[in-house]
Amino acid sequence: MIPKSLQEIQLQIKTKKLQVSDLVQQYLDRIEQSKHLNIYVEVYKEDAIQRAIELDTKIKSGDQLGALYGCIISVKDIIVQKGKHTTAASKILDGFVSPYSATALQRLIEEDAIIIGRTNCDEFGMGSANENSIYGPTKNGADPSRIPGGSSGGAAVSVQMNTCLIAIGSDTGGSVRQPAAFCGIYGLKPSYGRISRYGLIAYASSFDQIGILGHTPDDIGLILEQISGRDELDATSSHVPVENYDPTEQIPSPTVAYFPQMIDHPKLNPDIKSAIEEKIEQIQSGGGKVVPVDFQYMDFLVPTYYVLTTAEASTNLSRFDGVRYGYRATDSNTLEDMYVNTRTEGFGNEVKRRIMLGTYVLSEGYFDAYFNKAQKVRRLIKEEMESILENVDFVLLPTSTSIPWKIGELADDPVEVYLSDVFTVLANLTGLPSINIPAGTNTDGIPLGIQIISKKYSENKLLSFSKRLYYSQKK
Repeated sequence: MIPKSLQEIQLQIKTKKLQVSDLVQQYLDRIEQSKHLNIYVEVYKEDAIQRAIELDTKIKSGDQLGALYGCIISVKDIIVQKGKHTTAASKILDGFVSPYSATALQRLIEEDAIIIGRTNCDEFGMGSANENSIYGPTKNGADPSRIPGGSSGGAAVSVQMNTCLIAIGSDTGGSVRQPAAFCGIYGLKPSYGRISRYGLIAYASSFDQIGILGHTPDDIGLILEQISGRDELDATSSHVPVENYDPTEQIPSPTVAYFPQMIDHPKLNPDIKSAIEEKIEQIQSGGGKVVPVDFQYMDFLVPTYYVLTTAEASTNLSRFDGVRYGYRATDSNTLEDMYVNTRTEGFGNEVKRRIMLGTYVLSEGYFDAYFNKAQKVRRLIKEEMESILENVDFVLLPTSTSIPWKIGELADDPVEVYLSDVFTVLANLTGLPSINIPAGTNTDGIPLGIQIISKKYSENKLLSFSKRLYYSQKK
């Protein structure tokens, strides 16, 4: 049985009950056994085995080890690694091999973590189901007929099925937290700027953030500590000092807010509502204070998010034109034909939909009516959340409106899929840290999740509170 915490893995390595080589092989065996779920688009088998042998040699020699030795990690196919293919699950990046590594990935490798492969995702991170991938959909390990969530669906299932200890994903509007909820694991979206975005293929630059998925808050905290901090290669990375993660930190008497209009949302699944209500009782019985707070911008969250993210996407994705790298259409007579044919053939339907919407809201005559107005609403939402968090420690809310739906069930209803992000986009609009906490399962064994938001750069406090909110499985 593979341990599900880095502390236990490192203890077994220190006591010579486990070698890194054996650990890697166990994970590779798990990957092979779960191939039917379409988790990985590429497994770095030889690299992982070789790196494990090198670490075993270091251990036997008594050499200094990095903080993350024994930590086996999967990486979403949207974060680049030097010498490796990265496609963002899109045909338009077919054949692209990165000449550099993302800063976050490089920091992991320098601390002796092992990257075992890249995981499937929605194309360019655009989706909530992991169905918009050139590689086909990833399936949920709890029920393979259901989606795992998106866009970091492959990342979530890689942890869910114990094919790695930690997965690195990205979160633009819930793409780490929602699949974490659907797969019964923890998923953290840090504060905007906490982790360098250098090497993360951009969808919406003012929203995107590298996130972490794992079995325990402690493991996520240790990973966060290693990959956070200022990066001169990313001007949006924060100068705020990174605190050392303390797994023993306690939050004795927290004050927690919740929004009644979210708990009473007509589309909220009743099992998720019950899980939220149970957590409220748990917090109160543990000495915490829970207060209802009115949030007046509920109806503006999804429209504001999609106006702004599609606008940024239409700009960011203009670089993919078949000229410099990736896929190029061959049957073209002029330069313009090549541009048009490459983008028509290279992008999937959801990416085209968002590019078109973004181009529309940025166009002359509509820029002020949509984009500028959405920016103003975003500012109001941010100010409202900051005001709320001046008086409370945390905000408790659902992660998703629903349990994972059947694969293909909402394929013809993109608006319904967009609306499923109503609770997660709040943290991205405001740049605040947020984590999904597993909240048991429904009667069919389908995972449930709840979400906690805290003040900016308070990830350690958020993780400590997450540990307090242990979950009880529903029978």
